[in-house]
Amino acid sequence: MGRSRYKITDETAVHFVTCTVLHWLPVFTNQDSVGIVIDSLKFLQQEGIKIYAWVILENHLHLVIQSNNTLSKDLARFKRHTASKIFALLRERNATTLLDQFKHYKTAHKVDRELQFWQEGSHPELIANDLILRQKVEYIHQNPIKRGYVDQAEHWRYSSARSYLGSVGLLEISFFS
Repeated sequence: MGRSRYKITDETAVHFVTCTVLHWLPVFTNQDSVGIVIDSLKFLQQEGIKIYAWVILENHLHLVIQSNNTLSKDLARFKRHTASKIFALLRERNATTLLDQFKHYKTAHKVDRELQFWQEGSHPELIANDLILRQKVEYIHQNPIKRGYVDQAEHWRYSSARSYLGSVGLLEISFFS
């Protein structure tokens, strides 16, 4: 994982993770870029990832997630795939200003690539008990409200808040038993 003090110590345990776009650039501002993230998460779900809560905002996303395999490898695959797809989308749309920013802000030691999409690491936090789980789910669902985007969590389309109220959301959610 990244150069952070936060590490995944139990690869199959439930974690709260954050994936942040490099330099907090606002990329998830349209359905196409968000769709790439959602489709990638759906693919990972088919391969054994469980998502307990999620939210996508304009420049980052939060997940409460668990892997049947190796969480750090699944997150790395997710980041690699989404970066590639989003860069292709930006090139297709001739979004040169954004592409130039991803080149400019790229971490110097990333010599194997011209562009960098995600910040390093995912700030993983182990979900050790039900209290922490409830706090993280609440934090995820309140994020769009705190930013002033919506008045009620379930009104944010790119979140699991609707699922927690019994409605169908964009991603299938696993619930703790």
